[in-house]
Amino acid sequence: MREFAPAKINLALHVTGLRGDGYHLLDSIVVFAGVGDWITAVRADRLSLTVTGPQGAGLSGDDNLVLRAARCLGVAGALVLEKHLPVASGIGGGSADAAATLRALSAMSGMARPDAAAVLALGADVPVCLAGRPVRMQGVGEVLTPLPALPECYVVLVNPGVAVATPEVFKALSCRDNPAMEAMPICESAMELAVWLRDQRNDLEAPAMTLAPAIGTVKAALWARPGCLLARMSGSGATCFGLFANEELAKAAAGALRAEAPAWWVAAGPVLA
Repeated sequence: MREFAPAKINLALHVTGLRGDGYHLLDSIVVFAGVGDWITAVRADRLSLTVTGPQGAGLSGDDNLVLRAARCLGVAGALVLEKHLPVASGIGGGSADAAATLRALSAMSGMARPDAAAVLALGADVPVCLAGRPVRMQGVGEVLTPLPALPECYVVLVNPGVAVATPEVFKALSCRDNPAMEAMPICESAMELAVWLRDQRNDLEAPAMTLAPAIGTVKAALWARPGCLLARMSGSGATCFGLFANEELAKAAAGALRAEAPAWWVAAGPVLA
């Protein structure tokens, strides 16, 4: 079984509260891009993991989220993680890998996927990655509401090669009870979607930029590309996205950014329906 693990993008992310157990309450518009990792599962008597791919260097196979997901399901198999998304980058790579592992092993074995509580225990982003469709994500990641149909649009993802620790970003957050979002309207075009999103926020962007000023440089570079409708940080960073109306503009922007900053990780793809 081979499963795609698409990048998760927070088009907007509002931090709306803090629970007594230390978990933050979120209100986020989450979509997935046609850019990501791949999980391959082969029947085997024991559980194993091999990590390959251009972003796989230094990743340990010992306590990877992929193995934790497999143990949660209780299915053995020889797993290969083909890593294309940078780690600790705010686009849910590890959670997407875990979700793809659950899908692959479930299909291979015929076993049902774990319940919501077990999936959430793997990480706050695993439920939304397992759903794999555009949703409004609330609570600590367990409340998922389908969004109205999205217009065709494309994203350019850029990471400056800086890993940002999510706990440090939340620690630097100055306000933890920000306003929630209004319901997302039906948007007929990428421009309409971008105009609505401009009135929303990523509350983690400012604290992340204090830890990694390169995020501001990436955002400015995206905004400078022709056809960019919105540039914003995703998740807790440091990856930023640029929203574009069509594939041609997105690919042109990605090519220009690779030429301008060869050390950056740059990828372009469609927003998946």
